[in-house]
Amino acid sequence: MLIQFRFKNFASFKEETILDLRALSYKDKKNHVLKIGNNKVVKTHGIFGANASGKSNLVSALYFFESFVFNQFYNDGKREDDISRDERKVSIKNSLFRLSSEADNRQEFEILFYTNNTTYQYGFTLEFHNNMQEYSVLEEWLLANDRQIFERAYNRISAGRDYVSELKSISKAREDRLYIGILDYFGEGKVKSHIDTIKKYFKYNFNIYFELYVESSVKGLISPAFSGKKLYEDDDYRHKVEEFIRAADIGIKRIEVVLTHTDDDRKFYRIKTVHDVYDLEGGIVGEEVFDIEDESSGTIRYMAFIRSFLDSINNGGVFIVDELTARLHPVLAKFIVDLYQNEYNNKAQLIFTTHDVSLLNRDQFRRDEIAFVDKTVQGESTIYTMADLKVRSDASFLKDYLSGKYGAVPIIKDAEVLKTGAEDLYGTINQ
Repeated sequence: MLIQFRFKNFASFKEETILDLRALSYKDKKNHVLKIGNNKVVKTHGIFGANASGKSNLVSALYFFESFVFNQFYNDGKREDDISRDERKVSIKNSLFRLSSEADNRQEFEILFYTNNTTYQYGFTLEFHNNMQEYSVLEEWLLANDRQIFERAYNRISAGRDYVSELKSISKAREDRLYIGILDYFGEGKVKSHIDTIKKYFKYNFNIYFELYVESSVKGLISPAFSGKKLYEDDDYRHKVEEFIRAADIGIKRIEVVLTHTDDDRKFYRIKTVHDVYDLEGGIVGEEVFDIEDESSGTIRYMAFIRSFLDSINNGGVFIVDELTARLHPVLAKFIVDLYQNEYNNKAQLIFTTHDVSLLNRDQFRRDEIAFVDKTVQGESTIYTMADLKVRSDASFLKDYLSGKYGAVPIIKDAEVLKTGAEDLYGTINQ
C-alpha cells in the first residue's frame, strides 16, 4: 500500500510536493479506507485539474522515482508472467523546474509504503551536473517501522543500531549509485531481506500506466498490453480477464490466444477477440474472430487495463493511471473506480488523473479521495485535496468545482479574443 509520496524540483513542481493517501477521520464511506499497520489509507485517489496544470508531471515523478530505483537493483530480469520492464514502460525524461531565475540542480524523492507487514520509508537527494547528463547522490535513507536501516551523506554510510555488523563491510558508496542497489548485490541477512521485500514491491505491487504509453499502443504497438505468459497459458486467469471484458458490455464474447511461431524455444502469440454473429431476427447464428487492432481505441484501452486491475486487486498494491477516463465512457470509468472502492477490496489502491468531472461527486468519493493540481502564474504546480480546503461533506462537489471555488479549472483570460476569432472564422466561412 502506498501511504505517501514526496518530491521536490521535478518538472513543473518546484517546491516540496506531497501526495498523501492517509485517510482522515471522516464518518462517511468507511469501506473506502484500508487499515495497514498503524496507518489508514484511502483505496482511491482521483486527481483533477486543468490542461497543463501538472497532473501528468505528478505521475511522471512517480514513474521516474520507481524506474530510477528499480534500475539500480541487480539483475531486475523479468516477471515470470510478464514481458520485460523495458517493453512494458515508456521512458520518461527527468526534468528540473526551469521557470525560475535561481537555478536549483538538486532533486529530492521519498516514498512511504506498507508491504509484508512492514512500513518502509525510503528516499534520496540527487544533484545533477553537465546538463542533466550526470548526477551525484547527496543523501539517502531507509527506515523500516521507523527504525533506521541506514542513512547516507554523500559517500559516507551510517548504519542503524540493528544493522551495524551487517553493513560494516559495505560502508562506502559510489557517488553515482544508490546505496540500496549496492545492498541488493552485496547485502546479507536482515538487510538483504528488507531489500528483497522492497524490490518485490516495486516489481509486482507498484504499477503505472501513462496516457502516452496507452496512446502509443492504441492502434500501433498493441502487443505490450496483451503480452504475458500467464495470459497465454493460464486458462483460469484468461477466463477471469474475459469476465471483466463481458462485464463492460463492449460486445466481446471471449478472447482467443493464437500461437504464431516459435524461436529458440520461445513461443509467440497473438490475441484475437470473438464476437457473436446475428441473423435478421436477432438470433445468434455463429461467431466472428477479429484481430485486436480491429477493436475501438476505447475497447483496447480498457482491455489494456484489465490485467493490472486483476493483479493489483488479487495481489495487492497500487495502480496509478494517467488520464484513466480517456476514450472510456463515464459509466465504464465509474465501474473501474467502483472495483477498487468495493468493500471486498482489502489490499489494492487506485490513483488516477482525469478531466472527467462526472466522477466528481460526494456519492463516489470522500473528501480525502479528491485532489486538485493547479498551476500558478509563475508556472509552478501545486497539489491539494478537498479536505485541505475544509469542504463540507454535503457540498455540491461538481457545481462548486466548475464555478471555480476549488481552483484547478481553466481560466479563459480574454473573452474578446474568442469573440473576435469566432466572428472572423464564421465570416470567412459564410463568404
